[in-house]
Amino acid sequence: MQAAIAALHAEAPSFAATDWPQISALYQVLLRLAPTPVVELNAAAALSMVDGPERALQLVEALAATGALDNYWPLHAAQADLLDRLGRKAEAQAAYARALPLVRLEAERRLLERKMRG
Repeated sequence: MQAAIAALHAEAPSFAATDWPQISALYQVLLRLAPTPVVELNAAAALSMVDGPERALQLVEALAATGALDNYWPLHAAQADLLDRLGRKAEAQAAYARALPLVRLEAERRLLERKMRG
């Protein structure tokens, strides 16, 4: 499943042309095979590209409430992105602020800082 998902990303000519419905469907299969918090997060992110940010945010917030990924910056960054897409700018900024101290690589830090600036 992971290889199929990676292949779909790799063969997409652009982000916009990515086959998000197929990726989302593959994540649903992967969730049944390997139901980990990171797979749940990735499945929610893919779902947001198909159905929009509202439902995906519900899934990410439920995952955040478990505490399983408290120290995983992509959880907070995904939550921030979804909030931002919903126009909830102040909440998005707070989520980015939670992600920043958890980042270890400078390139990731710059990415989050750029997103925070909007």
